Amino acid sequence: MFEDRARVLLVLPQEVLDRARVFAGETMTKLKGTVSLQMVLRALIDEGLKRERDRALLANVEGQMRAVREVRSRGRRPAPAPRAARPNGRASGRKG
Repeated sequence: MFEDRARVLLVLPQEVLDRARVFAGETMTKLKGTVSLQMVLRALIDEGLKRERDRALLANVEGQMRAVREVRSRGRRPAPAPRAARPNGRASGRKG
């Protein structure tokens, strides 16, 4: 079944992972057999890819694309320069 498999690192929000775990638990109850989280995620990915023209799927991908773009653009902006502290209201390094 998995002769042509590849390994993939999948980073998911905790909420999505929790929902997949609940689904795995419900599926185990219905099928009366062991169902792993990996099986559920593979099935969800496979079924989601079959729905390539689904608006909700496209909207989800678009939202993720925009979020990644926003995070990357914030990473490219220079950080604001820290201001030098002025003790006692005087300019640092001066006497008088």
